[in-house]
Amino acid sequence: MEATREEILRVWMQLSLAINNERVVSGLPYNEFLICSILYWNQKRKAPRELTATDLCGETKILKSQMNRTLNSLEKKGLIERTRSEKDKRQVYVSFRMERADVYEKEHERLLNFVDELMDRIGWEHSEEIVKLFHLIAKMADEVIG
Repeated sequence: MEATREEILRVWMQLSLAINNERVVSGLPYNEFLICSILYWNQKRKAPRELTATDLCGETKILKSQMNRTLNSLEKKGLIERTRSEKDKRQVYVSFRMERADVYEKEHERLLNFVDELMDRIGWEHSEEIVKLFHLIAKMADEVIG
């Protein structure tokens, strides 16, 4: 059966709402979780990059004003810190406070459990096909937006 544009849009919104549901990610709002994820995994790298709010906006497509609100909230929660560059005082780097990793890791595990439950219902034999389709959709969305 060929899906219509309306059906695709409806399913897309339904999936977005399911992922953003507070029962799935309850400790951090979605944007905060997303930023923590980027910063956390960046710092796990052998050579972490110095990331600015502008870098994070580029990676997430979050508007600068929303990014500032999100970073302020994360800073108040003690999950991130901002450090002014020694070389260029206009640059402010954002990093995850690894001593608070348990907060992020708990939410990350909740999402992985959600994925496990979905895949248990769908069937793990479809996982490679689903990953390929999600990669394709994400790539095409980036191309259309960018």
